[in-house]
Amino acid sequence: MAVAQDKMTPELLWQLGRVSAEALSADGKTVIYGVSQVNIADNKSEKNLYAIPLAGGTPHQLTQTPGAEGDVAILPGNKIGFSLKGQWYEMNADGSNPVQKTNVEGGMQNIRISPDGTHILFSKEVKVKKISGADFYPDLPKSNVQIYDNLNYRHWDAWEDGNFSHVYYATYNNGEIGTPVDIMADEPHDCPQMPSGGAEDMIWSQDGKSIVYVCKKKFGKDYALSTNTDLYEYNLATKSTSNLSEGMMGYDVAPAFSQDGKYITWLSMARDGYEADKNDVIILNRATGVKTNLTRSWDGTASAVRFSNDGKKIYFLAVVKGTEQLLEITLQKDLAQTTEKHIRQITNGDFDISEMLAQTGNTLVVSRTDMNHAAELFTVDLQKGAVVAITNVNKATYDKIGMCKVEKRWVKTTDGKEMLTWVIFPPNFDPAKKYPTLLYCQGGPQSALSQFYSYRWNFQLMASQGYIVVAPNRRGMPGHGVEWNAAISKDWGGQPIRDYLSAIDEVSKESYVDKSRLGAVGASYGGYSVYMLAGVHENRFKTFIAHDGLFDLKSWYGTTEELWFASWDIGAYWDAANANTYQHFNPSEYANKWHTPILIIQGGIDFRVPIEQGLQAFQLAQLKGIKSKLLYFPEENHWVLKPQNALAWQREFFSWLKETL
Repeated sequence: MAVAQDKMTPELLWQLGRVSAEALSADGKTVIYGVSQVNIADNKSEKNLYAIPLAGGTPHQLTQTPGAEGDVAILPGNKIGFSLKGQWYEMNADGSNPVQKTNVEGGMQNIRISPDGTHILFSKEVKVKKISGADFYPDLPKSNVQIYDNLNYRHWDAWEDGNFSHVYYATYNNGEIGTPVDIMADEPHDCPQMPSGGAEDMIWSQDGKSIVYVCKKKFGKDYALSTNTDLYEYNLATKSTSNLSEGMMGYDVAPAFSQDGKYITWLSMARDGYEADKNDVIILNRATGVKTNLTRSWDGTASAVRFSNDGKKIYFLAVVKGTEQLLEITLQKDLAQTTEKHIRQITNGDFDISEMLAQTGNTLVVSRTDMNHAAELFTVDLQKGAVVAITNVNKATYDKIGMCKVEKRWVKTTDGKEMLTWVIFPPNFDPAKKYPTLLYCQGGPQSALSQFYSYRWNFQLMASQGYIVVAPNRRGMPGHGVEWNAAISKDWGGQPIRDYLSAIDEVSKESYVDKSRLGAVGASYGGYSVYMLAGVHENRFKTFIAHDGLFDLKSWYGTTEELWFASWDIGAYWDAANANTYQHFNPSEYANKWHTPILIIQGGIDFRVPIEQGLQAFQLAQLKGIKSKLLYFPEENHWVLKPQNALAWQREFFSWLKETL
C-alpha cells in the first residue's frame, strides 16, 4: 500500500477552498457555487462564484472582482444577480458583463429580488435608541459614554449602540430603486436575528405580494430572557403585518413557501427560554390559518426544512446517531394525520448533509462534509438516497495527504446507557504502536458532535499530528432522542462529565493508547468540561486545553448576555433551588484539586463567556504554581475568525501538546 508523504497541517488547512452552495439554474442543469480562499498575508479571505454542470465536470469561474459575492439569484433573461460590497449586480450566465445595478447610500445586506422582479428586499441598520453621550447631549460631541437603563446592553461581541437591523423593500426596475420602506419603522428589534441570522430570516412570498420575516419583538430584559421569535407577514398592498406564529412561545425560524404559495413551513421550538428545545417542523395552510406540527411524535430535532417542488413532501435535515442526514415527510391529504410513520430517512452514511440548495427532478443538491473532507456539493437521489459529488475543489490537496481512519464505537456509560463515541486515528495508524490520546469535549452544550469539518477544532488536523482523538456524543447532544438531548440541562457537571470519563477510560483499554499521555481539550461548554475535569480527573490526564470555557458559574451568570440560556441551563445563583449546581458543578469550587498543566485561551470580545472566566482560571493556575499559559485574543469573540489569529491558535495548540504530552 502506498504511504502518503504529506499530512494535514495548520497551514495546509487554511489553504483549502471553502465551498458554499449558492443557486441552481432555471433549467436545473447548472449549479452556481462560491469558493472562498484565505490569504494569510492579507489576513482576509476572497470569495468568487463558479458554475458547474449538475452532472459534474469542469467548473467555470464567473467572478473575480475583489470582495465576497453573495445573495445569488437566478433572474429572467439568462441573468445571474448577486450582491457585492453592499450593492446589487447582474451579469450574464457565463459571468460576462457584470454590471452594478444599485448605488444605495450605506449599502444593503441580505438582498433578495421579488419573484416577479418588481421589488427589492434588503436589511439595513437604522438608529432607533439613544445610547451615547453625544446622543443625549449634542453639545458634547466627543463624549463616548454609553448610557443604559435596561439589559441586553451587549450581545455576542458588540455593545448596544442604538442601531437595529430592519427589513426594507422598494420598487425595482433594472437597477432603479424607489423610495425604500422600513417595514419595522421605529421598532427596537432586529431582523435578521442577532448575532448569526442571515437572508433566511426574510423571504418573499411566491407571488411577491408579501414578505415573511423572523423577529423577536422584545427589548431589554425581556429580550435577554426570552427565545420567543415569531414569523411576521407584511402585506405590500395593505402595509399591514400579521403574526403567523402567534401563541407559539419558543424559536420560530427558517420559513419556506410551497411552490404554489398555499402553504408555509418552518422550524419551531415549543418552550420559551429553552434554546436547544426540540425543533419541530410546522406547516401552515395559508387559506385556513390552520397550523400542524408534522414531527410532534417523532423522537428527534430538525435543523433545516424545505418543500419538494411538487409540494407533496417536505425535506429536512436532522442529526441521527452522530451524523446529519436528509429526511422527508410525505404529507397526507389531511395534514393532521401526518405522523412519524410518514417520515423516511433518505441518506445514510458517516457524513453530514449540512445544507440543502435546490431540487431538480428526482435530485436534491446538498452540501456534504465528513471528518476528512471540507464541504463540497453533492447530488442526492431522492428515491434511493445515493450521494454523488458535483464539486471537488480540494481534491488535489486531499490526494497528497494521508487520510484519518474514523471509527464509530459504542461505550457503556455509568448509568448503563450506550453512548456513541467517534475515534479518529492518525494517518498510517499502526496498532502495534502507542499513541498519545486526546479527549475532545464538545461545546454547545447541546450542539451535535457529528461528521462536521471545522477549520479550528479539526479532528483530521489533530490526528495528523500523531494523536488519537476520542470524541464522545455525551449527554446533551441531538441525534439520540429528545430525552438524551435534554438531559444536560441543570446537570452540567454531573452525568455529562461522567460520560466523558467513561469514553476515555474505555478507549484507553486499547493497547495502542498510551495511558500515561492523555489530554483533554475543548471550547465553550467544552472549555467548562476541561475546567471541571481538571478538578475531578483523578490523575487520568497529563495536560489540558480550555478555550473560552466557563470557570466560575456565579460570575458568568452575572456577566453573560443571553440570559435565557443561562437561566434555563444553570439558573440564578441567588435562587436556593440552584445551590447544588453552584456548589458541585462549578469548576472554581474544585480549585484546591487543580495540579495539571493547562493552556487557557480567551477572546477579548467574547460576551457569551466573558474575559473574567479565562483570567480567573489562568490566575488560579499561576498562583498554584501549575505549568500554564494564557492565549489572549483581544479582538476575537467566542470564535477565532481572523486568519492569522487562527493560525497562531493552532500553532500554540500543537506546541503546547508537544511540550506537555
